[in-house]
Amino acid sequence: MGFDPHGRFVQIYEHAYRPILGYVLRRCQDPDDAADVVAETFAVAWRRIDEIPPGDEARLWLYGVARKALANHRRGERRHERRTTALREQIAASPALAGPLPAEYTQLGQVFRGLNDDDRELLSLVVWEKLDTEQVARTLGITRNAVRVRLHRARKRFARALADAGIDLPLFERSAL
Repeated sequence: MGFDPHGRFVQIYEHAYRPILGYVLRRCQDPDDAADVVAETFAVAWRRIDEIPPGDEARLWLYGVARKALANHRRGERRHERRTTALREQIAASPALAGPLPAEYTQLGQVFRGLNDDDRELLSLVVWEKLDTEQVARTLGITRNAVRVRLHRARKRFARALADAGIDLPLFERSAL
């Protein structure tokens, strides 16, 4: 009978899963992160099944793999935190946030935020992202005709909400909506 990688993996997994999970849980603050590290540890074991030593040495080998997976996870968290910090700094320095908005823009924003999520998303894709009907259709996974109909209705609801709020936009600003 030859080498059975599947059977060997199952045997190793059943013998070592709980100790490896405990090891990782004691080193991760978030159980979801621990689950990711354990999954990565056993994925490595599966890929390298022929390199795993026999007997209890397999569990010790897995501790080493888990240790490296934890180190990689922590490095990834630090990279993510650095990127997030840099992004927050860029956003904070954005000219769009440089000063208080005129009162009418604040009121306009309140009316816009009062629209339902679908209307806000549709109008945002058209106005802010400058997507055409075809691009919006591909983004939302709907037909161009559905985009046209929904956009028409969203514009009407927004115009009605603006009028109800007493906001009268000049014709050139309304045409962008």
